[in-house]
Amino acid sequence: MDAVSKTGPLNLITDVAGLKVGNAQDDKIKTGSTVLIGDKPFTASVHVMGGAPGTKETDLLAPDKTVQEVDALVLSGGSAFGLDACSGVMDGLRAMGRGFAIGQMNIPVVPGAIVFDLINGGDKGWDENPYRALGKQALDAATSDFLIGSAGAGTGANAAMQKGGLGSASLVLPDGTTVGALVVVNALGSVTTPGDTHFWAAPFEMDAEFGGAGPDPKAGQVQPQPSRKERAMMLQATAASNTTIAIVATDATLTKTQCHRLAVTAHDGMARAIVPAHTPLDGDLVFGVSTGKDAPVDQSQFRDIAAATAVCLSRAIARGVYAATPAEGDLLPTYQEMNPKP
Repeated sequence: MDAVSKTGPLNLITDVAGLKVGNAQDDKIKTGSTVLIGDKPFTASVHVMGGAPGTKETDLLAPDKTVQEVDALVLSGGSAFGLDACSGVMDGLRAMGRGFAIGQMNIPVVPGAIVFDLINGGDKGWDENPYRALGKQALDAATSDFLIGSAGAGTGANAAMQKGGLGSASLVLPDGTTVGALVVVNALGSVTTPGDTHFWAAPFEMDAEFGGAGPDPKAGQVQPQPSRKERAMMLQATAASNTTIAIVATDATLTKTQCHRLAVTAHDGMARAIVPAHTPLDGDLVFGVSTGKDAPVDQSQFRDIAAATAVCLSRAIARGVYAATPAEGDLLPTYQEMNPKP
């Protein structure tokens, strides 16, 4: 990456012009929802590489489908229950007059994806699905400066070795183009090397944004560690129990096909930050977003933008885990509990 590249002012996906993020959570249930909304509809696509995804309306985002722009994207806890967060966001957007106009109706287009956080120490004995309300609350809370770590859809997330979380990062390229990433880290794999101190994403860290521990000096790390997460769940981790879901975005103008390729490339960043990634027991997914409204960039520019979003996603994954905070009933410690500062 060019030496003059730098983080955006907030080091969040909202450094991409036209985007806001809202979080809502229920600490008793240990879950939450996160929404990405644009000032205007934005171009989006998606790519899935995990073996166990949970999604809503992602078929619309294939490059050959008619819908070109969406009003919002939702990331949520709750497994299949969490898909109802999209309904709450749709309710709020419709009240704003947002949506795809068909006759006298406006239908907001709100794809979403979920992670499994139903075995994490929270009280899941609800009588009414809470996620529709959480989605609406997240929409109402949308802002430029939002919390990461144990917030929104990252509230109840766990990685293999420590508590997971909601992460975000941004990068401003030498030509002024901004890219960003937003991610919920609830992976089967580990974000840290054996010993729990060094992040796999350490080579991409900027300004000690996730602690500054640096890369692990040890080589030959070829065997995955036994997962504390699986032990904490009493070996109940099933094909639905893990997932990392993410959004990568840019203010450059991309076609829907380029947004799809942006999402494909961003999976490289996930694989650099989580080991192993994209397993049959994960639902790993990335949305690709463009807020630009000018002529689409050429392939040379796109190459640099796509590479930058992969770096952003690696950093966002580590930042989400680094920022996680402890709460009563947690199954796993946080990274900072495991690595207290002197």
